[in-house]
Amino acid sequence: MKDKSSLLAAAGDNTRLAHLGHDPSSFHGFVNPPVVHASTVLFPNSQAMVDRSQKYTYGTRGTPTTDALCEALDALEGSAGTILVPSGLAAITIPFLAYLSSGDHALIVDSVYTPCRHFCDTMLTRMGVEVEYYDPLIGAGIETLIRPNTRLVHTEAPGSNTFEMQDIRAIAEAAHRHDCVVTMDNTWATPLYFRPLDFGVDVSIHATTKYPSGHSDIIMGSVSANEKHWPRLHDAQITLGTCGSPDDSYQILRGLRTMGVRLAHHQASALELARWLETRPEVARVLHPALESFPGHDIWKRDFRGATGVFSIVLKADHADHFKPKAHAFLDALSIFGLGYSWGGYESLAVHVNLSDRRIAKAPSEGPVIRLQIGLEDVADLRRDIEAGFAAAASV
Repeated sequence: MKDKSSLLAAAGDNTRLAHLGHDPSSFHGFVNPPVVHASTVLFPNSQAMVDRSQKYTYGTRGTPTTDALCEALDALEGSAGTILVPSGLAAITIPFLAYLSSGDHALIVDSVYTPCRHFCDTMLTRMGVEVEYYDPLIGAGIETLIRPNTRLVHTEAPGSNTFEMQDIRAIAEAAHRHDCVVTMDNTWATPLYFRPLDFGVDVSIHATTKYPSGHSDIIMGSVSANEKHWPRLHDAQITLGTCGSPDDSYQILRGLRTMGVRLAHHQASALELARWLETRPEVARVLHPALESFPGHDIWKRDFRGATGVFSIVLKADHADHFKPKAHAFLDALSIFGLGYSWGGYESLAVHVNLSDRRIAKAPSEGPVIRLQIGLEDVADLRRDIEAGFAAAASV
């Protein structure tokens, strides 16, 4: 078979996803890579053990299966190297441990994923790292917060649950003037719709649990770094002993093959529902970056190639005491939407999000925030389900 690398570099998203990460000629022509279960790896002689003069040395340091996924992700991200870790949260915490030390100062976006905030406020603080949260809309103004001991700036766009857009390039340029590492949680967009390293980010983070898997059955994270920051990230993974399993890597790689097709459906359905929800009297606001009415829409349109299937709505409520009862009534009336915390799978989900930990990007005041994950179901069925939720909430 001909070498496809040069062809794939110029190919479309779906073509690349169908072929990245494995060369069938390297394993008897089989289309999919083998699942190699490994702990012990044998060496031909004692000198080879000392020199580690072979590609594979121990199961935690990679197998042909995990390498296939890493190669695919590197091609999608444009990164120098990728590590696989046991969860999306680990994909955030391991870079923090890699680049931060006692006495350092870290800037974390205030719209961050809640478990990330918990890690920062507990383990990072106990380690002697000073954590400061910043306004997601700060842009280049983040330079005013950078101190002599600031070592890391963490970004997430859109923001968790409320979907604030960040000017990633402006933040990265300001941070790099002070030699800070810039990390980004890019789980919402995937590398198909946004490539962080092209915008100055040093380390791109994904919960591959979500869209790369696509089937709500795998827990895994990935971290991809540019050439400057790859060695330290790789060393941290080896030091911490974290790794992704071959079976899960195979399933993620399998999910990648259809991710482009799935994302197109998620995007179209979510945007159709978001536009419809904007017209509903029960909804105070729709928080979706691809809507022209959303405050961060211009940044999304400028920097992103698409939108995925997750957004939020703010239900109207007359009084704060009604927020939770209305949210619970809405959710309990749903039949097709499941009540679950994850997203990125084939099924639609809904959850009442808790924003009480925000310091700067405060929760909307009009009512409770309901995050919707729009799956692969028919839009008409999802609309009827949401209408049932509205009817139930109206009775509260």
